[in-house]
Amino acid sequence: MKKPLFTGACTALVTPFLNGSVNYPMLEQLLKRQMEAGIRAVVICGTTGESATISDREKLEMFRRAKNYVGRDCLIIAGTGSNCTEHTVALSAAAEEAGADALLVVTPYYNKATPSGLLAHYGAVAGAVQIPVIIYNVPSRTGVDIPVEVYRELAGIPNIAGVKEASTDMGKIGRILAQCPNSFSLWSGNDNLAVPIMALGGKGVICVTSNVLPREVQDMADAALDGDLDTAADLHKKLLPLMDALFSQINPIPVKAAMDLIGYDCGPCRLPLTAMDPDALAALKKVLSAL
Repeated sequence: MKKPLFTGACTALVTPFLNGSVNYPMLEQLLKRQMEAGIRAVVICGTTGESATISDREKLEMFRRAKNYVGRDCLIIAGTGSNCTEHTVALSAAAEEAGADALLVVTPYYNKATPSGLLAHYGAVAGAVQIPVIIYNVPSRTGVDIPVEVYRELAGIPNIAGVKEASTDMGKIGRILAQCPNSFSLWSGNDNLAVPIMALGGKGVICVTSNVLPREVQDMADAALDGDLDTAADLHKKLLPLMDALFSQINPIPVKAAMDLIGYDCGPCRLPLTAMDPDALAALKKVLSAL
């Protein structure tokens, strides 16, 4: 049986900026911190990495530099999705050439593809590369929610590794896990649902909170996967106030503020995202102080 691409925690890494450009020395600092905490995989240029406002040239340079820095010690998962299949295919192939270990491909947003369109889109991407492809289902952002029957068909494509499921329908998540083969992995795309999803059979979480507390998130995920749900639940409850604070405004506004507060100046978000509201920032500071 095909092994999961990774298990446990994968960090959806923020993109650090300095004077409007990607801050590559800080990117290496962030990667070093993640690896030292035992994180086995990171997503570069996902939602948390502000993929919507980063050029393809910047993305490819980040993929290349990140992989050169981590070597074999960490998986680099490249965010290459868009709402144009031709663009997604081209960027995915270029990311593979740049050294990415796998791809994270969001559902085509705005277009609202039909089930047959989703099958054709992901089939085209998977057919253009040799590396694994992770589907990214985040209906709150894209306006599209992939049906279970589409997952069943996509699971038959050899290099489709599974899905980052960021819906909140636990019934649907249970049906995906029940109806798709074990070779099709499901990772939580919501930090606050990671433990219950792993209890159902999910393989881990692609996480925002682990930017701030990577060791604690990794420990929570490992405990859940080991079947020690009491420990996993205790860690979940400890981290829940931070999870809530990190999603008190649109991601990644709060997590970039949090990184600055703990000593990693990752710069502001690119417009149209702006700075965190003062009241929300004060609440975030209070949570971080308590932790």
